[in-house]
Amino acid sequence: MCPSEIPADDRYDELIAPLRPVIERIGLDAFERERDERLATEQLGWLVEAGFARWRTPEDWGGVGARLSDLFRAVAEIAEVDPNLAHVWRNHFSFVEDRVHADGGAADRDLVARLGGGEVVGGGWSETPNATGERITTTARRDPDGGWRISGAKFYSTGSVYARWITVMAIDEAGEQVVALVDAEDPDVVVGDDWDGFGQRITGSGSVRYTDVHVPDERVHPFATRYPYQEQYYQTFMHAILVGIGRAALRDGVAALRARARGHHNGTEARPTHDPELLGVVGTVAARVYAADAAFVASLRSIDDTVDRHAELRATGADPAGDETLTGLLERSWITVAQAQTVVTDSVLDATTVVFDALGSSGTFRAIGLDRHWRNARTLSSHNPRVHKRRIVGDHLVNGASPLDRRDPTAAAAPSTAGATSA
Repeated sequence: MCPSEIPADDRYDELIAPLRPVIERIGLDAFERERDERLATEQLGWLVEAGFARWRTPEDWGGVGARLSDLFRAVAEIAEVDPNLAHVWRNHFSFVEDRVHADGGAADRDLVARLGGGEVVGGGWSETPNATGERITTTARRDPDGGWRISGAKFYSTGSVYARWITVMAIDEAGEQVVALVDAEDPDVVVGDDWDGFGQRITGSGSVRYTDVHVPDERVHPFATRYPYQEQYYQTFMHAILVGIGRAALRDGVAALRARARGHHNGTEARPTHDPELLGVVGTVAARVYAADAAFVASLRSIDDTVDRHAELRATGADPAGDETLTGLLERSWITVAQAQTVVTDSVLDATTVVFDALGSSGTFRAIGLDRHWRNARTLSSHNPRVHKRRIVGDHLVNGASPLDRRDPTAAAAPSTAGATSA
């Protein structure tokens, strides 16, 4: 039994039940869509119709009110059939998280309601390397007639091909980081479906160019005011997708072994399904997937605890930045997620490679598409290198260094956005 199959609370079971037939339907042609690089616009609409876009919207705002851990579990289930489509939602739910945990005024409620109705949000955070070495060169300047003007070019803009809105990181005239919600249908916004990675091919993670795009004041927010657990959010969303990929690799590997008609002449049995060495390979893959799933599930509690404390402080009007309990929870959840990252990444990359040892050369045929699992996992794992997270965890354990005190030495301004800027 995978950890994901261990009975969750009744609330999750209740939430996911109506979504599962939709997920099953999405999976019917997911391989063909990925192979042919066809966008999942219709399938995205099915999830919206099923209410998935409203999962993190509070019930008193007209939403589902799912916990963040519930959302991550659902993303893993979607990723098991279509990791590209699952990834499209990453920036959308981050923006919802931010607005729900902001002041929660009428403007935020109205906007979140629109997003819950299917106006999907894409991302515009990272940029390709430039001559100055600065991370962010996109600018936000005041418009004399009111509002702001956004100019620049982004890459790794996950979900933007599908999006009605795009969140854009920019530097204002004072050198501070701001996040603008830009209308993707503005004529001065040019979205390019030009993602060049060998995995996650239909996530819309390519380029977007902004040329003096007007954005009203209410849709521009200081980056420093964003929800403080965003790095935990972004990384765990990646874990959910990786876990889904691992489950899919195990599923497809088992099916491919069952379909083998004959074994290798060096094998121990004529029938591959009875060869103990091949069965051992499948058992190894299953163990790796189990480890990834277990680490993923184990990290979710610390995130929920952090979210709950932050929400409690916002509800009472207290300053979250000065709360020692929240600081401790943020540190604990950061370290927990970083440790999970190593287990999830190593395990899924291993599983999606080792699975081929149970198959013959036919296991590499394009008609099976087993290689897509490794390509997608490898692409996702390259966004936020686990080698850096291992160092930070070690520094915390040995020297007591807090991961919250980190500063990105290559960033142009203010706090590190390492966990929030990748595709």
